[in-house]
Amino acid sequence: MDMDLKDFMEFVQTTARSVGAEVSSPWFYLQFGLILAAAGIAYAAEAGVRNRVDMTSLAMGWPLPLRHFARVMVSSASTAVFTLFVIISRFAMYHATWPSRSYLLMVAAKMGLAWLAIRLVTSVLRNAFIVKLVSITAWFVAALSIIGQLDTTVDLLDSFAIVLGGLRLTPLLVIKAGALLLIALWATNIASNFAESRINSTTDLTPSVQVLLVKIIRIGLLAIAIVIALGAVGIDLSALAVFSGAVGVGIGIGLQKIVANFISGIILLADKSVKPGDLVTIGDNTGRISAMKTRYISVAAGDGREFLVPNEDLVTQKVVNWTYTDKNTLVKIAFGTNYDADPRLVCKLAIETAIAHPRAQKAKPPNCILTEFAEAGMKFSLTLWLADPDGMDNVKSDVMLALWEAFKREGIRVPYPVREIRVRGGALPVETTVEVPN
Repeated sequence: MDMDLKDFMEFVQTTARSVGAEVSSPWFYLQFGLILAAAGIAYAAEAGVRNRVDMTSLAMGWPLPLRHFARVMVSSASTAVFTLFVIISRFAMYHATWPSRSYLLMVAAKMGLAWLAIRLVTSVLRNAFIVKLVSITAWFVAALSIIGQLDTTVDLLDSFAIVLGGLRLTPLLVIKAGALLLIALWATNIASNFAESRINSTTDLTPSVQVLLVKIIRIGLLAIAIVIALGAVGIDLSALAVFSGAVGVGIGIGLQKIVANFISGIILLADKSVKPGDLVTIGDNTGRISAMKTRYISVAAGDGREFLVPNEDLVTQKVVNWTYTDKNTLVKIAFGTNYDADPRLVCKLAIETAIAHPRAQKAKPPNCILTEFAEAGMKFSLTLWLADPDGMDNVKSDVMLALWEAFKREGIRVPYPVREIRVRGGALPVETTVEVPN
């Protein structure tokens, strides 16, 4: 470690001497002034280009690669103008004086070209954070390579190490592993999205099997990507066995709910007890399953709300699945009449009213029975079958309204509670008014 520290101090001193010698030269200030002038011209040019160029119609008739290149150049107009101005200044000074007197312009021109190349490459990415991360990292690597300090920086990052078991952990190793993991995860995302589109387009698979296959493929590709990335940077995976016990304890204590929901989600997909599109009732919430995720399912209530139910609740609690094996749904309507009505006529009217509804199944005709002679009147139960449970509350309301109109035509009354209060051996309290003096 002492030798590494000595090398680092020598590197710092050598760099300081080089910078000091460069700054003390009058040509440095000329180059610096030209760079500032190029930056000002580039800023003004970018404003003019953005005001006069329509990005949507730019190069519409050109081939796709040329159209893409043109749009990237227009979006990076300031960098392009800055690089062009610096290259012209470097060319003029190179032929007018010694090449070493335009070294700073050469470095600025190469950095500008590197940034344009990076912008062109990263323009195919869609994630804004990934674009910024890749662009800044690649530009720093290019800058170190241009000024000739890349190998020195790599050696410096590899000189500081922490040994954990059989693993030698250095800043360079962490950077390499992070970069490879980022590339592997990006490729994994593209591959899994392609596989998901292919699986979802297959009509031979049920929705639950499609979701299960997509999850298995994503998890498998993610594990393969991590193993390949760590192996590519020279990390022996057996050296990570030291941490497996701690990870297991962390999963068992801190992540037990997450693991339970994950395992429950796999069970739900495997046994097909619920699947996307099913109409379910969970507690007081009823709706259709719109999505099945790793940790939860999303139940759309139909009124703009979506209930996110953990997978564990579906395994351990009672769930009503209206469309599990059969979508046919029985609707029950309870009502009552007074004792003056003919119960057979009431049942006949109820059945005719239910049959008249357009959603009532004709293969399973409605039925009406007398269930109770209650204190306030007779109670009946009307049942009818629907081909699909969607909107059964609306069907129930339509049938009850039609039944009310039929009762009014036939003079059948619906009972309502009547209470009589009798006072014996006393008198009702007399209301008194108290006047408050002013």
